[in-house]
Amino acid sequence: MQLSSLRNLFKNIDWILFCSVFLIACAGLVTMNSFAGSSTIFERQTIWLVISTVSFFGMSLVDWGFLKNTRIIITLFALSTAILLLLFVFGSVFKGAQSWFNFGTFSFQPVDVVKLVVVLLLAKYFSRRHMEIANIRHILVSGFYVFVVFALVLLQPDFGSAIIIFLLWLGMVLVSGISKKHLLAVFLVGLVSFGVLWLFVFQPYQKTRIKSFIHPLTDIRGSGYNAYQSTIAVGSGELLGKGIGYGTQSKLQFLPEYQTDFIFAAFAEEWGFVGVMLLFTLYGIIFWRMLRISFRGVGNFEILFGVGLTILFLIHTIIHIGMNIGLLPVTGNTLPFMSYGGSHLLAEFVGLGILMGMKRGGRAVHKDIASNEMVGV
Repeated sequence: MQLSSLRNLFKNIDWILFCSVFLIACAGLVTMNSFAGSSTIFERQTIWLVISTVSFFGMSLVDWGFLKNTRIIITLFALSTAILLLLFVFGSVFKGAQSWFNFGTFSFQPVDVVKLVVVLLLAKYFSRRHMEIANIRHILVSGFYVFVVFALVLLQPDFGSAIIIFLLWLGMVLVSGISKKHLLAVFLVGLVSFGVLWLFVFQPYQKTRIKSFIHPLTDIRGSGYNAYQSTIAVGSGELLGKGIGYGTQSKLQFLPEYQTDFIFAAFAEEWGFVGVMLLFTLYGIIFWRMLRISFRGVGNFEILFGVGLTILFLIHTIIHIGMNIGLLPVTGNTLPFMSYGGSHLLAEFVGLGILMGMKRGGRAVHKDIASNEMVGV
């Protein structure tokens, strides 16, 4: 009887999705353990994985229909803004960015949770206005909300997270059905904004990273060092890899931040082309299952949240792998479920848990029930 009750309790869990995520997380742990030495990153990440897994199952039990309430979404947005502002007063500086709250035994980076709030905000906004997206007003209003978060993150300065927040907004606008004319206007505004950021906002090290992306081999001992060593690590893995614990680029510390920004390169060196293809397959399964769940959502809000969460993870994955193989500038982004760090891992599992909770009330025919939606955002 107890086993039957437990099955009914978690019947909404997509076990294929969960197992794929867990395998990637374990692959990250194996890679960290290979080069950890006397460091405690393996033990700490294991603890975070346990906490994140428990959070995932806990979130899957909740009925998230209350998130359709405009006041709740606005409250979450206001809290997110306040927390980002508090970083400028109480935040700790790490690698030149004031992005962390340091609590002694552990640190927390709030932008990872804020990204989830942005997904919820945009899902709520476009769930009632997806048919009116041709109206430029809705692009501007949604853009204003996101710009507030974008600006606060950029001022930390956390260029990588700011770019992801912008691309998340752009992806959800595209999904909602933006016109070609307005799409062109968005790109023009983006180019102008980049020019302004380059002249007045970007820090010297951020400009250097972009320059080294355009000419990666001009300064391989300076600004282009990380990208150069990363491409060496990926290429040296060849077909079958060097074996677990035998990645020389990481072992000899040629590859910096192998557990976070360059964990894909460290994994590729040990596991080779075959391992990378297996990793890509797992990510493909995750994105497929997420979209499958999303399109079976009970309403537009649930659909857009699932799609937005998929876009968020996809952007992170593309940027991380792109910078590891020299196709994109080094911006310091994590690889979902795999990179070291409790903040992003917890936020990712919580996001999936919310998606599972929404799946509980999902059905094949998805139609919004206007009476359950409040006029607002």
